Parts: sequence; structure tokens; C-alpha cells
Amino acid sequence: MLPFAEKAKDLAARTERNSAWRQRDCFNLIPSESTPSLLVKMCEIADPSGRYAEHRTMKGDEIYFYQGTDFVRDVEIECQKEMAAFFGCTDIELRPISGQMANEVVFKGLVKFINRGRAEGQLSRRMRLVLNNELIYGGHLSAQPMGALFNFVEEDPLTGKEQVVNFPVRKDNPYKPDLDALAAILESHKPELVVFGKSMFLYREPVKFVADIVRGWKDRPVLMYDMAHVLGLYGAFQAPFEEGADVVTGSTHKTFFGTQRGVVAGNIPKGSPLRPLWIEIKGRAFPGSTSNHHLGTLLGLLMASYEMNAFKQPFQNQVRANAKALAKALHEHGIPVEGDPADGYTETHQVIIRVRPFGPGMEIARRLETSNVLTNYQALPDDATFLESSGIRLGVQEMTRFGMVEKDFDTLAGLMSDIIIRNKPAGVEVARYRKNFLTMGFTLPPAEAMPLAARILAGIFPDTGYAAQFVENLRRVTGA
Repeated sequence: MLPFAEKAKDLAARTERNSAWRQRDCFNLIPSESTPSLLVKMCEIADPSGRYAEHRTMKGDEIYFYQGTDFVRDVEIECQKEMAAFFGCTDIELRPISGQMANEVVFKGLVKFINRGRAEGQLSRRMRLVLNNELIYGGHLSAQPMGALFNFVEEDPLTGKEQVVNFPVRKDNPYKPDLDALAAILESHKPELVVFGKSMFLYREPVKFVADIVRGWKDRPVLMYDMAHVLGLYGAFQAPFEEGADVVTGSTHKTFFGTQRGVVAGNIPKGSPLRPLWIEIKGRAFPGSTSNHHLGTLLGLLMASYEMNAFKQPFQNQVRANAKALAKALHEHGIPVEGDPADGYTETHQVIIRVRPFGPGMEIARRLETSNVLTNYQALPDDATFLESSGIRLGVQEMTRFGMVEKDFDTLAGLMSDIIIRNKPAGVEVARYRKNFLTMGFTLPPAEAMPLAARILAGIFPDTGYAAQFVENLRRVTGA
């Protein structure tokens, strides 16, 4: 076995090569990822990383169970305010450390909520029925019985399957809901929870349509929107709270600017009959699902929320314009694009292409990766299984942040068509083109960010000279 110093040296070298490859040679088009800014990354490694700040509401006060947490407490409160301003909502729960955990926290809280008035001695029950998007039509895994919904919805005694029904889809466009059929399903099934949101996500969800139907019900369902993929597009793409949603969940590192965490947002004012649900959600966040809630990434999320609130509108507009430009360019280069051409194929950051004419999705995704284009193979609605995927899912959010605009995606689409249609290796050409997009935008420019990053680093490693060396090396690398 190699000594520690040799293993550390080897791992450092491999890490450098991987980071350089992904950050300088590759176009990252995976729709569920995004590179955080320098300042967000530096916050992630600051002292709160590895610390604890457990807290819960007791007799009206928020009680912390560890000392040395005043700074982190203030960070969490400030981040709640920043994200509440972003959503325009009443409440934010930040302790889930992933989007899937955020969903599970809501499901746990809802089960507690629906059992709050049961008689003494009466057994608790699960949710009677849930309406969601089917997996093959883009539904997110975490809102499925095999995902975070597991154990929180009742089973049909005849079939043994969970009581879940799916949004009906249009025959002419399976990425959009069939509203007439949806109205009938709502009236006949009376779900206790409706989960909007997808992972294969091109169009708006029918939040207002459902909210208008159920508003007068005696016991209406809770309306939850899993915005994991489109969280950073809130408002420009869709504003669920304005349309009647009660709860929004999501991960904070796809179209939002990072770090990798989860969030639950609520629009449940005090005095609402649903207000006890928010209390249960907080209780399921802690102590129900988390202890250490990764305080380094919480600090980074505050910095990311500053960035998002500062650059929200121009970033969102450019992302959506770029997605339409990429879809149009791919179509013009001979690659079939899913969605409706009349809508520009997409209203989000995502573009979905059908590659089966040129090979299986898994094979084409690997071919693209070999040529430095990173994507995500995807089962389309008419595929039998995920392993027989006909599609590839693309996202423009990360490369938008690195400065790409509409015309740049036409060039990239041409390179992709060479790789997909003609099986032409293009790694060298792709890497060369990527060098045009190395400076991150929608944040402070490097010259302003580096002194702040050095200040954070100086606090972690006082009197070592690391901070000054860091700034010098970063300026040399970036040319700032």
C-alpha cells in the first residue's frame, strides 16, 4: 500500500485533471447540474463546514442545542429572507439537504397533518390517494412510490399497489396535460395531494387549472410543486404560488445557482386551515429527517441566493432564449427534437432530442461524452424501459452562465450533429470551442470576487500565506 503522502499526491493530480477537463474542455449540458461561483465554493469550505446547528421551535422560541452557532443562525435566517423574496412566499425551510429529502419532508408532514384530529385509540393512516406525473412521461423519481413517496400513501387492497393516479397527457403532445381528462380525474378520485413537477420538463404545469377546480371542495387537496429542475426560473417560467400552490420544493443546484441542497417553500399564512401543515413540515425537517444539515453548503446557499436575486431576470431570460435557440439549431442540423415547434420546443432550460435513428440513447450519450459534450440519456414516453432509452435530455443553464448566447448554441449544435449523425469524433474541436466560454457571469467578475474569496480563505488558514498565494495563482490562471 502506498504511503499517505503518495496517495494524497495521486488523488490531487487526478482531481485536478478531472476538474480541468470538465471546466475547460467540456460543454456541460446535463440539465440537473450547475457549477457554483467562486464565492459560493469558498463559502462551502469555510468554518461552518462540518459544524452542527440543530434547532427547533419549543414554546414559541427557536432553541439551538449547540454553542458557537450565532453566525450560522443569522445565516439561516438571512437565507430564509432572501429565498422568501425570490419566491414571494411566507415561509422557507432550509434544512433538507437534497430535493428528494425536501419532498420526503413534505410527505411526512402531510401524513402527520391528516392524522391530527383522529380519535383516541384510532390508528393513524397514510394519504388515501396522490395525483402526480407518471415516470415515463417525465415525472420525477422522488414523487413516485419507489422514491420519496414510499410508505406515505395507502395501498389498494385488491392490487397491492399504491393509490397513485397520474396526470393524463395529450395524444398529440405527451409533454402536455390533457385538461379535460384531468378535470374528470380530479372529480372522480378526489386526491389528498397533487404533486406538480417533472424531471423531463418542457412546459408549464396546470397549477391554476387544478386550483380553480378544487378551491370550493370541503376537503381540497394540498397542491405541491416540485420545482427541482426549474427553481432558478421561478417567475419567468411559472410562479406556482400566484396560481394557487401551497408548497414548492426543489433542489438548489440545477437552475438555481447552488449549492447542492434542498428547500421547502410555503405560502400558508397564519390563520389558514393549512397552517398546522407548515408546523409539521418544520418538525419533519428536524428532528424528523436531519441532524447536521451541512452548514457549509448552507452558507454557500446564502451567497448563491444573493447572486440569484441580483441577476434573476437577465439570467432567466437568457436561459429560456438559449434553450429555444439550441432546440431550433438541433432541428435544423437534422436531429429530431421533442415538443411542439410552435412553442419553440420548450419553455424551460431543457431540450429533449430523439436519437434512436442514430443509436440507443445510452450509446449516443457515451459518444457525446467521448467528444467532450456531457448529456443525460432519457427514456421517452414511447420507450419500454429506461435501459432502452431513445432520447437525450439537455440543459443550457450552466453554459448560459459561462457566457453562451443564442448564436453560440448553433455552433455547438453543428458539432453535436457531427457526433450524433455522422459518428465523427470531435473532442479536439469541442475542447477548442469551449475555451471561448471560461468566465462565469451572473456573479461578481473575477477581479472583484478574488479579494473576497481570499478573505474567506484567510479566516480558514490564518497566518499561512494561503490567501495571498491563492489570489496570485487565480489571477495568473484567469488573467484577471
